[in-house]
Amino acid sequence: MNTVLVTGGAGFIGSHLCERLLQKDCRVINIDNFNDYYNPYIKAANVTEALKNIQYTLVKGDIRNNSVLESIFSRFDIDTVIHLAALAGVRKSLSNPVEYIDVDIKGTVSLLEYCRKINVRKFIFASSSSVYGRNPLPFMEDDNVDSQVSPYAVAKRCGELFCKTFNTLYGIPTVCLRFFTVYGPRQRPEMAIHYFTRLIDEGKEVPVFSNGTSSRDYTYIDDIVDGIVAAADLQCGFEIFNLGNSRPTQLDSMIDIIEQKLGKKADRNYLPAQQGDVEYTCADITKAMNVLGFSPRVGIEEGIERFVKWYKSQSIL
Repeated sequence: MNTVLVTGGAGFIGSHLCERLLQKDCRVINIDNFNDYYNPYIKAANVTEALKNIQYTLVKGDIRNNSVLESIFSRFDIDTVIHLAALAGVRKSLSNPVEYIDVDIKGTVSLLEYCRKINVRKFIFASSSSVYGRNPLPFMEDDNVDSQVSPYAVAKRCGELFCKTFNTLYGIPTVCLRFFTVYGPRQRPEMAIHYFTRLIDEGKEVPVFSNGTSSRDYTYIDDIVDGIVAAADLQCGFEIFNLGNSRPTQLDSMIDIIEQKLGKKADRNYLPAQQGDVEYTCADITKAMNVLGFSPRVGIEEGIERFVKWYKSQSIL
């Protein structure tokens, strides 16, 4: 990698990735629209360190804006594109599916078109474990994935299919990475571990859906970034990889760990499952281990301890 375009690079995963790429002496171009999906000041804080590096350029713009993309691709000699920008979240997609089509599908296709024009060296697409729907565990890359249960999941699957089509038609080397419940410092405020930590810390009631029995394959941010960087360096045609921890944690157990690391008890309100959610996720990471050398190192207890330490540091500010 020499010059890398990261879309959504001011977000949770993107800001960590940009910093890692800068450590590898890459030239990093970050395009982010700083929308109000959550407080834009959080994203501004995320990029503070990266902005100190002369190898980093921040472009405030939208991937759906062709003039912005035209300016970026004509100004910089981009060889790798890592596409993280998206409208995230299963539950919000239920109330506004059209916007998810516009951003997560149309935005991805617009980006692929520019990559085709410049014959980009590598295109990496951030997909999601949600594409598996309610498949049997563990989820494997060659599973049949035609049973998504939310518009967000469908949009991510469509993104994968467009990536495959552009690879077939134009030979763009492409990797789709299916992320499994990423967490860690800078995690979005509405995501479970951040959300529950804040509620417990403030002494507020914690809504525990699926009566606490659901489980997720929580994956620490540093491990995810390791996987992205390995995928960017991979010589390939078209590949799909699961990036997960492969050790699911039940919701009640995850809250137990937050209680322990925070030193406070949760006021739990047990509720039935929400529409659009799946009960369980678990990644089979055999392929990523064998091909990418992917090996998650941070377990859930250590990961939550790191997150709580970061959360407390933010609360002081």
